[in-house]
Amino acid sequence: MSFDTSTLYVVAAMITAMLGAMLVFFGRQENISALKWWGSAYLIGSGSVALWTIAGTRLGGPMSLALTTIAFLSCGMVWNASRVFHGRKANWPGVVLGAIFWLATMTTLLPSEAALRLTIGATIVAVYAALTAGELWNERRRSMQRRWPTVAVPVMHGCVLMLPILLGDLLRAHDENFAHSIWVTVFAVELVLYAIGTVFVIFMLVSDRTVAMHRNAASTDPLTGLFNRRGFSEACARVIEREAKAGRPVSVMIFDIDHFKGINDRWGHPAGDEILKLFATVIASNLRFSDLSGRIGGEEFAALLSCSLEEGVLVAERIREAFEASDIVVDDCKVDTTVSIGVAGGPAGTELEVLLAAADTVLYQAKRNGRNRVEAAEEMPLSLEHWRRKSAGLSASERQKPVSV
Repeated sequence: MSFDTSTLYVVAAMITAMLGAMLVFFGRQENISALKWWGSAYLIGSGSVALWTIAGTRLGGPMSLALTTIAFLSCGMVWNASRVFHGRKANWPGVVLGAIFWLATMTTLLPSEAALRLTIGATIVAVYAALTAGELWNERRRSMQRRWPTVAVPVMHGCVLMLPILLGDLLRAHDENFAHSIWVTVFAVELVLYAIGTVFVIFMLVSDRTVAMHRNAASTDPLTGLFNRRGFSEACARVIEREAKAGRPVSVMIFDIDHFKGINDRWGHPAGDEILKLFATVIASNLRFSDLSGRIGGEEFAALLSCSLEEGVLVAERIREAFEASDIVVDDCKVDTTVSIGVAGGPAGTELEVLLAAADTVLYQAKRNGRNRVEAAEEMPLSLEHWRRKSAGLSASERQKPVSV
C-alpha cells in the first residue's frame, strides 16, 4: 500500500491546526499562558507546512524557504511552552535559533541534496523534542509513575525523527529518491500522532495542575499562606507516623497573638491582617524547612517540630523574641507585637490531638502569667493509644506470616 506524501502532510497540518485553535481557546478561557504558546505554535507550524506542501513549488525558492523556516520557529515555541508551563521565562534566543540555523544551512546546500535537507530538518525537530522532554523531566511535583507519558511522547517523537537521519546520512546518503521513500511517509504519519499525543500530555498536565491547586486551596490559609487547620492536621499525621517509625520525639507549639482583638478594634481589620501575615513570616523564617506550621484559628497558630521538648522551647523563645522586635507602626503609633506560646513534647507515636491539648493547656498558663512568654508542659502526654494499636496490629500480622524453611 502506498500513501501520497503531500496528502499526509496536509492532513497532519489540518489536524494540528484544529488542535492549536482548541489550545488557544482554552488558554484564553483559563488564562494559561503555556496553552497560548502551544496553540500558537501549532497554528503557525500547521499553516506554514500546509502552504509549503500545497504551493511550495509555485511560490518559488525564497518563499518556500521562508515557510519551512517558520515551521521550525514553531518547534522552538513548543519547547518554550513547556518552560512557561513550569514557571520559567521564555528563552527567545532558543525559539529562533533552530529557524536561523535552518535558514543559514539551506542557503548553502544544492537543490539536489534533498536527503541532507531532510536530515537537517529532522535533526532540528529532534533537538527541540529532546529539550521539551528535558523540561518535562525536570518537573519534580509529579511522581515518576504519573509523569512518564509527558516524557515518553517527545522522546518517541525524537527517536522516530532519528530514523531518516541515520538512513539518509549513513546508509543512503547518495540516493536521490530518499526524499520520496517510506521513511518520509512514516515521518508524516508520526507528525499526526505526535500532535495528538502532545495535546493529550498537555491536558493531562493542566488537569494535574488544577487538581493540585484545588487541593492546595483546601489545605492552605489564604491570608498567611500557611496550612489551615485541616491541612496542618493531615500533614502532621504523616510526619508523626514517619518520626514514630524512626523512634524520634516530636514537639508541638501553639501561638496566640496577645491582645489581638484590641489591635483590630483600635487600628482596624486591615492592620490586624498585616499583623497575622507578619507573624506567619516570623514563624516560617525561624523554623526548619522540614518543620510544619499552620493557622488553626483567628489569631492562633501551631507548629510541629521533629525535636525534643527542650529544643522546641528554644525555638519558641526565638520566635517570641523575633515577633516582639518587629516594631510595627500604624498611624505613627507603635503596635505591641507580642505572643504567648505553649510547648508540649511527647515520645514517638504521640497523637497530634494529645500534643495540641497539652500545648493548649500551658498556653493559657502563659497568658495567666502575664503573656509574652513561653510555657512548656512539665509532663509528657501519656496517650499513645493510636500508635500502640497500630504497632500491635503490625506485630500480629507479622506473627501470622508463614515461616519459610
